[in-house]
Amino acid sequence: MSGKFVVSRRSNGEFQFCLCASNGQTILASEGYTSRDGCLNGIESVRKNSADATRFEKRTAKDGRPYFVLKAGNHQIIGQSQM
Repeated sequence: MSGKFVVSRRSNGEFQFCLCASNGQTILASEGYTSRDGCLNGIESVRKNSADATRFEKRTAKDGRPYFVLKAGNHQIIGQSQM
């Protein structure tokens, strides 16, 4: 399955990206970025950090649904899966 990154702008003006599967389902949604360049850097960070399994953190939502976050080397969250 191949995926693609989609950059969009939120209603508050921030940029975000989603990693979408070939069927259109969102795999990972980013945090908000103040600039498009920052958002594109976030995409590169996903490409770099997703190759390292230790960068993924499994979590459980309050309602019991599982999800994961992807963290950069500085431990900041790059993106989160759907719940």
